[in-house]
Amino acid sequence: MTTASTVPYASPASADGAPFVSTPQRYDAILLAGFGGPEGQDDVIPFLRNVTRGRGIPDERLEEVAHHYRHFGGVSPINAQNRALKAALEAEIARRGLDLPVYWGNRNWAPYLGDVVQEAAQDGRTRLLAVATSAYSSFSSCRQYREDFARVLEETALGGEVTIDKVRQFFDHPGFVDAFVDGVVDAVRGFFADGVASQAVKVLFTTHSIPVDDALRSGPRDIDFGPGGAYEAQHRAVAEVVMAKVGEILPEAADISWELVYQSRSGPASQPWLEPDICDRIAELPAETAEAVAIVPVGFLSDHMEVMWDLDEEALEAAEEAGLKAVRTPTPGADPRFVAGVVDLVEERMAATPREERPSLTKLGPWYDVCRPGCCENVRAGFKPAAAGVAP
Repeated sequence: MTTASTVPYASPASADGAPFVSTPQRYDAILLAGFGGPEGQDDVIPFLRNVTRGRGIPDERLEEVAHHYRHFGGVSPINAQNRALKAALEAEIARRGLDLPVYWGNRNWAPYLGDVVQEAAQDGRTRLLAVATSAYSSFSSCRQYREDFARVLEETALGGEVTIDKVRQFFDHPGFVDAFVDGVVDAVRGFFADGVASQAVKVLFTTHSIPVDDALRSGPRDIDFGPGGAYEAQHRAVAEVVMAKVGEILPEAADISWELVYQSRSGPASQPWLEPDICDRIAELPAETAEAVAIVPVGFLSDHMEVMWDLDEEALEAAEEAGLKAVRTPTPGADPRFVAGVVDLVEERMAATPREERPSLTKLGPWYDVCRPGCCENVRAGFKPAAAGVAP
């Protein structure tokens, strides 16, 4: 049995720690929580220091990553994309007649979460419902945001005044998934038009690699999701749904093979991370009689740096070197269906919609409103206080 004290900084509806809320809750505002990115060449190294804070990584090593940003003038596309998403959410919220301003704050660059939460409190908006710009369960894509919420409330001394809940992970919500379906359909149709047979088409669903130990600890501790934890299981489940829908739309594509691959590894070679790497797999495809590859960034919400560099530059270059036709399909971004889906999640949480009435496209969902004890531990740092979940 959980008690109010086990869910730090929670609204009254979420404080008992139940996995799904059963009491409707009024919120004052939406907190759109992003990763952040530099806005010019002078920002790049300070931004990367923020991202890697506490790890003792010297600037010369950060420069190895900095060239990705410098290639684009030192400007990450992620901030512009979050501004566009914020504006789209505000328009959809206004269309539905909801009194919910959207405050946007980042973990690693301005506008910082701490400043934005203080701004909301000064405006009298103290019951916040967070939407993190990541759909899946892992430390970096969920718990780290929740730890930052708790840290911000402590640092600003607003912990007794402001509450922060978080919408459920939306990896299998139709609003998130449908954009990927359209992208694969368009890519496959293009390959067919170029005379490529379905047996010669490969679909690679790609997401950010994470350490194997972190993957194993993603999701609730009382469920066995397999060797890749909830993180891998969620991605595989979404990929299966996407391909099933593609087959319904294009019956001639029903026998196209697909797999889940990983990208953007950043850890030491001695540390096991989820594999296979996307570029390694692309290099192997010609020997498997593939002629074309659709690269589907299923792990990403928008076309930020790790899509524009790791996929649009490196993966597409690998495909060219392998002699493959290749298409990188779109991310949801500010697609109207995704925007409407996010607002649906907000209204679902406000209304405490029963679990059985919540839309989800995989057997893993709908995911929990309140993260479970021990969920998504950081293996290297252990547990820190986190909002929107039951304490370990």
